[in-house]
Amino acid sequence: MYTHQRFPAVGALAAAFLLAASATAAAAVAPSTKAPLPRCAERDLSLKVTAVPTPDVLSLRFTNHGRHACVVDRIPTVTFGDLDGAARPNPPADSGPYRVAAGASAYATVRTVLAPPTPADVRVVRDIGVAADPAHRGVRITAAALGLPKGVRVYDPVTTLWQPKAP
Repeated sequence: MYTHQRFPAVGALAAAFLLAASATAAAAVAPSTKAPLPRCAERDLSLKVTAVPTPDVLSLRFTNHGRHACVVDRIPTVTFGDLDGAARPNPPADSGPYRVAAGASAYATVRTVLAPPTPADVRVVRDIGVAADPAHRGVRITAAALGLPKGVRVYDPVTTLWQPKAP
């Protein structure tokens, strides 16, 4: 039979292991001391949408003009005229928080037409709605204001997630 007196190093090693294991377990169940960031107030954000030279692609940017960091949903909300639904995230993703520092901007790209089976399936809308977060009203922008006088073509639209740099 081994005792701590006879093999003190083994006893010390076992005690250290147990202490480390219990500290890790305690840390795993301890609540976070960091408070979650608040949702960005819509009044603190500005949105800019531009049509890029690539056909059927829009560039989105929002800037946090607030004095503190805040969060929006990581998926931009982009709707098209009176069509149902919104651009879906590509790659597929669930909603989640996206942190933006005070004074910082976030960027996304929307492809409005994704390989239609036939040109007859493409819809044309006269305006789009864009919001940094689905809880916000966002802005409506006419196709003419985007430099698209014939309208915005739409078929199976997809959007990137918000990201810290322009793509």
